[in-house]
Amino acid sequence: MKTDDFDYDLPLELIAQTPLEKRDSSKLMVIDRKTGEIEHKKFNNIIDYLEKDDILVINDTKVIPARLFGVKEDTNAVIEILMLKEHNDNCWECLVKPAKRIKIGTIVNFGNGKLKAECIEVKDEGIRIFKLIYEGILFEILDELGTMPLPPYIHEKLENKDRYQTIYAKNEGSAAAPTAGLHFTDELIQQLKGKGVIILPITLHVGLGTFRPVNVENVKEHKMHSEFYQMTKEVAEILNNRKKRIISVGTTSTRTLETIMNLYGTFKECSGWTDIFIYPGYEFKAIDGLITNFHLPKSTLLMLISAFASKELVFKAYNEAIINKYRFFSFGDSTFFK
Repeated sequence: MKTDDFDYDLPLELIAQTPLEKRDSSKLMVIDRKTGEIEHKKFNNIIDYLEKDDILVINDTKVIPARLFGVKEDTNAVIEILMLKEHNDNCWECLVKPAKRIKIGTIVNFGNGKLKAECIEVKDEGIRIFKLIYEGILFEILDELGTMPLPPYIHEKLENKDRYQTIYAKNEGSAAAPTAGLHFTDELIQQLKGKGVIILPITLHVGLGTFRPVNVENVKEHKMHSEFYQMTKEVAEILNNRKKRIISVGTTSTRTLETIMNLYGTFKECSGWTDIFIYPGYEFKAIDGLITNFHLPKSTLLMLISAFASKELVFKAYNEAIINKYRFFSFGDSTFFK
């Protein structure tokens, strides 16, 4: 299976640069995996496709202002870091530019010393481990000094940083938003609950996998970076006693649910790190439906949905989306694979 098999041509003007004024006014493409039928709707029409006792699984991770610009203490060279995940005791794995300037012992200064980062380990692919030095509460300091880590294909300034958060974002720790959830509003959530749809939160902190393209020729040789996940006892019990479908909101929720089922054969209270890589040939054990955005060519996310539906159906849907001028990627429109 070749990475190039998952390539497609996308007009640049279809890459959404800014969020819509109203979250649930985005387009929704509904794709029937059994019949191949494709419908064109608005996202708030999702309520028409969900039934009483269906379970929507959402990812309640919260994006932190993880992109920081600082200077090396010895040379004043400008350094950019993207905080990816915490290891322990204020030690963070970070993506660094330019990485070649950062050696073990290098100290980067942010906000005139309000935050310092000392490199304690050098890794491949521009990754460094930093020990953070500060006084006070880290996330308050990041709110002051950091910026939202928007994907590289977004070139417009984000006027309201809350628009790169889901309305149910709760647990801080992501370097990117679980974008499938950006379409939900408080009003829509209440309407779904009123219909009897069960909404359950799990957590997966989105990390480097979101930013890393697949650079190998053979799909099976790609290595995913690990991300932290968590499921509570209450959520696990409801999932195990479900009456109807489990519908995952996003590929991050999907990867969490599938990881847990692969490990334990059931849902259970647990936390850990997952590097699960789902591509065609994978047999899904956890989900019956998937709400997700339109994904980048040759990406692991496109491979995941090609496993859940079929590559042929996915590419048929994407071609139709291009013809109908759907908006793509993080701030773009949505799909529902049922």
